Amino acid sequence: MNEDLARLPGLLSGYAAGLLDGLDGRPAAVQPVPPPARPLPPAAGLEGALADFAERWEPGFSGGAGPRYLGFVTGGTTPASIAGDWLTTVLDQNPTSLLDSTAPDLEQETLGWLAELLALPSHTGMFVSGATMSTTAGLAIAREWLGERAGVSPAEDGTAALGEITVLSGAPHSSVAKALSMLGIGRRRLQAVPTLPGREAVDPDALDEALTALGGRPAIVVANAGTVNTVDFDDLRAIAALRDRHPFWLHADAAFGGFAALSPSHAGLVAGLDEADSVCVDLHKWLNVPYDSAVQFTRRRDLQTQVFKNSAAYLGAPGAADPVHLTPENSRRLRALPAWFTLRAYGREGHRAIVERNIAQAHRLGGILAASPGWRLLAPVRLNVVCFAHDSRSPEAVMNDVAASGEAFVTPTVLWGTPGIRAAFSNWRTTDEDVDRVARTLVQ
Repeated sequence: MNEDLARLPGLLSGYAAGLLDGLDGRPAAVQPVPPPARPLPPAAGLEGALADFAERWEPGFSGGAGPRYLGFVTGGTTPASIAGDWLTTVLDQNPTSLLDSTAPDLEQETLGWLAELLALPSHTGMFVSGATMSTTAGLAIAREWLGERAGVSPAEDGTAALGEITVLSGAPHSSVAKALSMLGIGRRRLQAVPTLPGREAVDPDALDEALTALGGRPAIVVANAGTVNTVDFDDLRAIAALRDRHPFWLHADAAFGGFAALSPSHAGLVAGLDEADSVCVDLHKWLNVPYDSAVQFTRRRDLQTQVFKNSAAYLGAPGAADPVHLTPENSRRLRALPAWFTLRAYGREGHRAIVERNIAQAHRLGGILAASPGWRLLAPVRLNVVCFAHDSRSPEAVMNDVAASGEAFVTPTVLWGTPGIRAAFSNWRTTDEDVDRVARTLVQ
């Protein structure tokens, strides 16, 4: 191992640099055909392991960080965030304790920068693994808020102590139901509220009626700041105003849509985000940092501590300021470092440029498809996602042809009962020329 350590910089940097140099030409997606399984072979050393990986596994990896990977909402990795991620591994800090390093302080500085960018002055944040865990943490804090209103603590007494729980949302992301399952609230507690005509945004009047029907019983409302199909935004201020008449916890899903705040011409979409009680933000989407990285913001850190406090003498006293009392994990990577590096390297203006460029690229592809015979948009292009379909070709056929070409990768969806395709732009590497290549692949 000492010999491998001495050779590590040359071996790894050379191989990784080759992967980065070839990323633009790498197939956006590959047909998964794993090599045959085998028992653990004899030791080969680092150089042998790299050679084995390069031969058996690396060819089957997609160009997920590349410019034409438009599936899901997958960001790329800025050069600075890659440097931060490598240093995260080299330094191998566990930022859940204040006892041994300044890593938690760097984390807090990064969270402060993010709160500034997203206009969340009333919130504190903590790093988690992704949007699903951010949503779960936010709804766990919401569950504790319900207990506070009822004079119990679900963290101490269990969810059953709350009795009936109602969660209301217009077009919730699938991770909301998953979080409710994990929290013991239950998927069936999620009630769909009618949306505005031709929109995925909740109808505030319908939400008012649903809350009125609860007869004053507290609830949880999940609002959207960017839906996955059409990037639609709930009117957060109108929803927050309903708290004058109804008691509810407002959780905002701003996983990628929250970064609209960086664009002056689109910041109005997230007006009122700071009025939410908890906010989900996913950094490995539009901030372009490596997986896995997200933040849970909340205005009630006291309840967050009540949920996640840890009782172990060697980890510090319960209720102390250590981050171990603020997230589900007792130990984790220093996820803040890649985010710190990309924010410090490129600042507000650099990341604003990524957001605005991706928005323009989505409109560019949407315009090409709308003008091409046989293609139609299933919804207007509101931000960075194009939702579309073909008149005679099934979404599966289109996606398979696109994936087989290696030119691009897009993913399926269903919008208002109509099967369709999504192309999401969130990568700093994507150029207008890439958009045109994707369009040529689709419109044959």
